This record gives sequence, structure tokens and C-alpha cells, in this order.
Amino acid sequence: MTAEKKTVAIIGAGIVGVSAAIELQRDGHQVILIDGKGPGEGTSHGNGGILASCSIVPVTGPGLWKKAPKMLLDPNQPLFMRWGYLPKLAPWLMKYMSHANAKDTTRIAAALAPVVGDSLADHRALAAGTAAERHLKPSDYLFLYNDRAHFGEDAFGWGLRRKHGFRWDELEGADFRAYDSIYAQEFGFAARLKDHGIISDPGQYVKDLAAHVTANGGQLIRAYAEDAAREGGRVTGVRAGGETIACDAVVVATGVWSKPLAEKLGISVPLEAERGYHLELWEPSAMPKAPVMVAAAKCVVTPMQGRIRIAGIVEFGGLEAGPSKGPLELLRKNARRILPGVSWKHEEEWLGHRPAPADSIPVIGGVPDLSGAFVGFGHHHIGLTGGPKTGRLLAQMISGRTPNIDMSAYDPVRYAI
Repeated sequence: MTAEKKTVAIIGAGIVGVSAAIELQRDGHQVILIDGKGPGEGTSHGNGGILASCSIVPVTGPGLWKKAPKMLLDPNQPLFMRWGYLPKLAPWLMKYMSHANAKDTTRIAAALAPVVGDSLADHRALAAGTAAERHLKPSDYLFLYNDRAHFGEDAFGWGLRRKHGFRWDELEGADFRAYDSIYAQEFGFAARLKDHGIISDPGQYVKDLAAHVTANGGQLIRAYAEDAAREGGRVTGVRAGGETIACDAVVVATGVWSKPLAEKLGISVPLEAERGYHLELWEPSAMPKAPVMVAAAKCVVTPMQGRIRIAGIVEFGGLEAGPSKGPLELLRKNARRILPGVSWKHEEEWLGHRPAPADSIPVIGGVPDLSGAFVGFGHHHIGLTGGPKTGRLLAQMISGRTPNIDMSAYDPVRYAI
């Protein structure tokens, strides 16, 4: 419990927002969740469902400058572009690609590790005593490669994981088949990490967490937030749905939609929508033993409740355009290629938007020069994984406590207008 009880408005009811709400309630605060669509309806619904603690290596690894153009020109590679969007994308893209080197990749991994490295434990602590616990499943997490030489091509990233305390065992040939024979014969090598986990229904998981918030006295308001009300350099409320909702502090946690709100608070984050897709295979004839990242296809295969979800693909094209055919066809092709002996009753498609900051590091903390304003967004591919830790860090700062990790890498001050 904290000495000073506050009313905190949280804009965004995805995994970061509901995590912050629960942690703030545990600290004795009143919370108000504000979301135009309701809990768990955006990227928190459609992600890969993996608590991927080891996913500290950003997309912008060394060598991306050489790989990206070839990938864009090959419809069988998981990188797509709506070319009409390129002029608008270009300024962000240049900043993003400027980090595709060993020094910056090492720095980014060091920043991501404290946020995601204990994800399974963080989710267990968050969901304890809530209906969401039923969706949380401890599991291994495997990276599939064609062979040991293929695995060796990712040596830089695996070296970073080792540096940050991750350990794995290697399954090759018959040993991998003995572990799980569901995959195509072309995959002859796997790196297996233990102490990871899956969320068997990510959207419902977030909804159950939000229901816990309201059951404990929190409010849920279905409205789109427009700005924070302020007086004398301090937040006094949130303007949403044509009214002002009084509060002592506000948290902006709306993923890729956070950018315009954050700018009104005084920070300008170079943020883009990285369009991600998933394909769900319902009522499959067989189920994978554990979630996997298929290195060659850059997609994840996750066993979920009643279905297998195949998620991945990077497409740049902004927030307004509808789904493209190419990415979904590639996921469908990958499903048949990766799981050749599996049949299923029907498929469901989904498109969502990952919040991708140019430096791949989330923005977490208090906004400079506006007391009571906080932000928590920009988690790129690892929002579900890092949501609980982010929520706890925000709650600690709002309660006046000092987090036990160095927050400088995430500080919004780096984007102050």
C-alpha cells in the first residue's frame, strides 16, 4: 500500500494497460481504464502468444542492410512493403536502419533484457488470484533450423542471449524427432530454451485481467482519449468521449496509437506501425508440444486452446490500409510446409499493428515537465512478454518508489519536444 492514494487513468486496455492497473490497485490506488474498443482487442489479442523472454535481439541486427532489399523482392520472404507508403515511412526507416549494427544491437539487447527476461515469473505474479491464470502455461521455447550450420548463422544473436544469462540445449536429428515429430523433415536442428511460457488465449487473458480490475473497484470506460487536462504543470484529468475524467495521474499505453497522445503531452517518439499477421488453424489433427520460432520463415508456431496460431510477417504500410493478400498467403504456405502431416477444420486470419520505435526500445516513465503524466508503449514484437514488468515499473514510479533497474534507457526525456 502507498501512503498517498491516487486516481490513475490508464489510456489503453491492452496487456501493458491492464498490468499497470492491477499493480496500481495492489498499491492501493483507484484506477480507470479508458479504451475505445475495450480490453484485449488490439495487438494484445493477435500476438504470437509466447512469453519469449529470450527475444532480446532486435530485428535491426547486423547485416540487415544487405538482407532487407532481397527480402522485399522475394514473395516467399516475411518482409512486405506497401510501396505507396514509402515516402511517409522513409524518415522513420532511416533512423530504424541506422541501428542495424553490432554496437547498437548489443545496446538494445541490454535494454530489453530487464523488461522481458523474467516474463514467466512476471506473468505468474500478475495473474495470481485472477481468472486469467487458466490461460498461462509454462513451456519450452524452440528455435528451429535446417541444420547446425544454419544455426551457426545466428551466432551473434545467440551470443547476446548467452551474455544475458540464457541457456539452451541443442536437439539434432533423431533427438529432435524424439522431442516432437510434428515438423517437416527439413528441420533437423533445434535450440531449446526452458522456463518460457505461452498464453493459450491472449485476447481472453487480457479480458480476464481487466475483469479482475473492475471486480476490485476499477472503472472501465469505452471511449477514445483525446488529451490530458492539466493545470499548473500537473495532470488533472483525461479528455475522452466528450467529457473530462478527473484523475491525479495518467498513463498512455495504447501501443502504436500512443504517438499523437504522447505528442500532446510533450514527447515526439519516432514510432511506426509494423503490420503483423496471424493465421489460426482450428481443430488441428495434431498439436505441437511447445511453441517454436522457425528461423528460416521468421514466424512462430504456437499451440493454443483449440487451434495452432502461426504468427509473424513484417509489413510496412501504415494504420489505415486493410490486409494484404501476400502476407496471408505466405503464412498459409508456411503452415503447410512446416506442419506437412497436420490437417485442420477451418482457418481464421488477423492483421494487427506492432508499435515499432526507431530504436526498438520501449518508452517507459514519466513525461518531463508535466507532473502526473506517464507513458508505457513501443514494445515492438515483445509487448505480451514485457507487459507485466512494464506495468509494475509504471506503478512503482506513480507510487513514488524507485524501480530496482536503471530506467534511463526507457526514459521519455530522450524524445522531449
